[in-house]
Formats: sequence, C-alpha cells, structure tokens
Amino acid sequence: MRFRHRDGSTVQLGYCSTAHPAADLDELVAGLDGCASAVRSGLDVSVLGVGLWFPHRLADRLANSPASLSKLRRALHRNRLEVVTLNGIPHAGGLTGTSLYCPDWTDPERLRYTLDLIDVLADLLPGDAPYGSISTVPLAWRVPWSKARNLAAREAFDRVEQHLARTEARTGRRIRIAVETEPGCVLEMIGQAAAWLDRYSSPYGGASLIGLGLDTCHLAVQFEDPAESFELLWRAGVDVVKAQLSVAPTLVDPGDASGRYVLGQLGVPRYLRQVREWGGPGVDDVAQSSQLSGHAAWRMHAHLAAHAAPPDPLSATTGVLDDCLARLVGGGHPLTHHLESEVYVWPRVPKSQQALAKRITKELSWLRDRLTALGLDQV
Repeated sequence: MRFRHRDGSTVQLGYCSTAHPAADLDELVAGLDGCASAVRSGLDVSVLGVGLWFPHRLADRLANSPASLSKLRRALHRNRLEVVTLNGIPHAGGLTGTSLYCPDWTDPERLRYTLDLIDVLADLLPGDAPYGSISTVPLAWRVPWSKARNLAAREAFDRVEQHLARTEARTGRRIRIAVETEPGCVLEMIGQAAAWLDRYSSPYGGASLIGLGLDTCHLAVQFEDPAESFELLWRAGVDVVKAQLSVAPTLVDPGDASGRYVLGQLGVPRYLRQVREWGGPGVDDVAQSSQLSGHAAWRMHAHLAAHAAPPDPLSATTGVLDDCLARLVGGGHPLTHHLESEVYVWPRVPKSQQALAKRITKELSWLRDRLTALGLDQV
C-alpha cells in the first residue's frame, strides 16, 4: 500500500513473504498467486507491496536467468503486486540456532548472495519508487568475532557499496542496504550499529546507500528506548533505510510459572528465541531462561502481530511500535519510505494460504489505521 506523506513523498507499507517461505521459483509464484493475491484483495487496494525472500540458489537463478526473472515478473503483474524491498537474510534448510546467521559477512558467499539480490531488485523495482531496499544480517553472530573478521566484513561492504553505485549509474535505480540489529549478534544494539555504519553516511546530508534496518521487535527485546535510539542514529548521520514492524511478547512477572510456560510455547524452536531481562542479562534461547534472575520483566525475540493480543498472561510491546512509527513517519519528513510487516509467529498455524492471508490482511489493516492517524493519506 502506498501513502502520501505531508511533505508530498510516498511511504510504502507491505508485508514480508517469510510468512510463506519458498524454496524455489514455483513455490514463490504459488505464494504470490495464493496468499499475496488474497491479501491485496482483502485490503481492496489497487497494488500491494510484498517484500520477497529468496534462498541462495533462487537468488542466483533469478540474477542469471532472464526467463526465470520474467516468470516472477509476470506473477507480480497478474496479481497486482510490486516489490520495493527484499529480505536478504536467508535460512538454508536444516540449519538451526546460531548457524541460521550463516553465511555471515566474513564469508564470500554472503557477498555473492547480496550482489545477486541487488541485480534482481534493480530489475523488479517500480520506475516511480525513490529507491529499493535489501535487509541483511547484523554482520554475524557475536562469537567468534575479531579484528580480522571485522576487517573482512568491512571489505565486503565496501564492495557492496561500489556495486550499488555502479547499479544506479547503469540502471537509474537506487538500491540501498539495510543492516539490522538483533539480540546476540555483533550489532546487537542501535548504538553499536550507528558506530559501525557512520562510515557510510553521506557527507553532504543526502541519502546513503548503506544504512540501518530498524526492526521494532528487536529494538523492544533489548529494552532500547526509541527516543535515545533515534538520537544516536541522528548524531551518527545514519539513515533508516527500512523499518520492519512487529511486536515482542513480554512477561511482566517471570515468577509466574504459567507465564513462563506460555512464553516457551511461542515461536519456532529451530530459531533462536532470545530472552532479555529488564536491567539485567539475557540468554540466547528461552530454554535457558532458568539462568535469569526473574527480578524484572522478560521480553523474547518472537515477531508477533500487533493487531491481536498475545495469550495471557503475556503482553506485547505495542507502545514501542507506536513510538517508532511516530518518529519514522509522523514528523515533517519521513525517516524511511519503506515499512514492512514482518510477522512469523501466529497463535496457531494456519491450515491454508487463505487463512494466513486473512491474518496478514488484519495486521496490515491495523497498521494502515495507525498511519492514517499519523496524518498519512492512502493513495
């Protein structure tokens, strides 16, 4: 969905197709023909933005096979869908835990994959879009990390920046990289990301090619204050290229055994479900939560929908999401033009794409109401 900001620019709201992941092109097209098409119809909009997710092999195929890319383009066109952003954080089949962050930015495979995504998005990007965005991992899991590994990541990002500039010169399409923060990774907090990314800020105040991917769930899990976080980014001159929208579950009283049980049932065990404790340490998965003191509230890394309350006795970080939205698009100028709903934890697994589509539609409708309340006009 497109919205007109009060400054005349366009803000795009869509959803991330990790909700219905695809291992190959046929599965990707089936998701567009089924779930994505139903979401667009349910929202009654002329065109819907969908953030695509490609595993490594599919990204390589689309970047190097005009016929494959044409098949994808036709599927987008017939379903009245558009792509302005990609989720560049693939999970190879069978991986679990910290291996889900591999290949990281010290591995040449991460660079190759990202260059493929840039080429694909430059071809799919609508001509009137101000830019396209690709989210990526926060460099790597925090261990092992070293000066040598940091240098390897720097060199890889320098090559990406060069490729982005060449792509814009060749195609006229500006593509930008959005580096996320995430609990447990090298760039875990907004301050760490701001310090690492300030090298890529534009010296003349223009839009940089590499900036932050602000994830409202990740920020909330870390108990980061939105006001302080945006101040850190402003001082470092780091742009918010893209924002991913969802809420995290909160257990206000960790002494409540039933609450600990309900929290442990959320999410997918093969993914890390990091838990952070207010004013204290954290653990890398909810299964380790007995190591926490339980003296204050817990928040867990699980991307929940904002429109529906989590199961009792849990609450959600909806206030953090609202605060971030107000700062992102509620001012005189939007800080980002790309808003993406990224929810992958639902109360029950939908039995069909149509059931999943209804849930995504409700979430996007909720977000649409929030944007309208902030003064944006749907177009």
